[in-house]
Amino acid sequence: MRPPLTAWAPGRINLIGEHTDYSGGLAMPAAIELGVRVTVESVADGVALRSALYGAADPFAADGSGPRAEGWVRYGQAVARELDALGRRPVGLVAAIESDLPAAVGLSSSAALEVGIALALCAVAELELEPLALAQACRRAEQRAVGVPCGILDQAACVLGREGTAIVLDCATVEHRRVVLPPDAALVVVDSGVARALETSGYAVRRSELERALAVLGVERSTEVDAAAVDSLEEPLRRRLRHVVSENMRVTAFADAVSAGDLATAGTLISASHASLRDDYEVSTPELDELVNLAERAGAYGARLVGAGFGGSILALADTGTADAVAAAVVAGYAGDARAFVVHASDGAHVTTS
Repeated sequence: MRPPLTAWAPGRINLIGEHTDYSGGLAMPAAIELGVRVTVESVADGVALRSALYGAADPFAADGSGPRAEGWVRYGQAVARELDALGRRPVGLVAAIESDLPAAVGLSSSAALEVGIALALCAVAELELEPLALAQACRRAEQRAVGVPCGILDQAACVLGREGTAIVLDCATVEHRRVVLPPDAALVVVDSGVARALETSGYAVRRSELERALAVLGVERSTEVDAAAVDSLEEPLRRRLRHVVSENMRVTAFADAVSAGDLATAGTLISASHASLRDDYEVSTPELDELVNLAERAGAYGARLVGAGFGGSILALADTGTADAVAAAVVAGYAGDARAFVVHASDGAHVTTS
């Protein structure tokens, strides 16, 4: 595919199923209309990316080799390295990157950046990858770039998204099914203003604790755990695994409720997810708890922290007719500097030509 071309990669909102992906659990994400646009202007020997939003970036080799890049461009270099391992020809490019997706708020801006760059690199080298193969390459790139042992949730949602639908994803097998969201369901995201970076948060510690809990019980996947066996574990492993096992159950129940148009039950499950993330997985913050309480008092069906926690945003499930009022009430009542926006389930990553 010859330039000029544009790769679009959306962010995602995870409706329910948090911290389940890296134990082979269940999640229910949706791609959103906010994302990253990579506009390829020409083919080159190396890769030169520029972005007014992200700042200056040094070029790197088309196959991702060479000294480790610094800053945001390390994601691009890691993607190039992973694609090289899959047989991509070392074709470089010159591209401009734009984004309307807020960073560090739990909407997977890093996954969107990785997928956008990966699609552009594949397009200029005429390499076709199945969507989930590309998602897996980008997941590996994230770990290569910043050392975050993430699961497949974010990248899979980015490539599998479809307008008006969420995805029930088995994160071990990547089997998935789409669930149409009711037209009266509104997704309100409220940014707490507390930024977080996964590589410096407690994310890796939580994953290690969960893996230890699974090892004690002799299972590999959280969906294989007998709920009664969780109580045999010592703290904090018991609470870590209890969150994930109960969250897997909530994903299934939430999908059933949404399919039936029962937003009240769906909202109750979202609020229960937040309580579990706060008390058992301990990834919430006072600011996130405050936003959840404000959203529920403002008339949302339910609310919870979204993303890995330790800062970032909440998701409130509301009615389309009251979503704007809920968002305004939360922002007005919050002690900090919050911003809110309503997002919609949208199409996934794709490439277009001019």
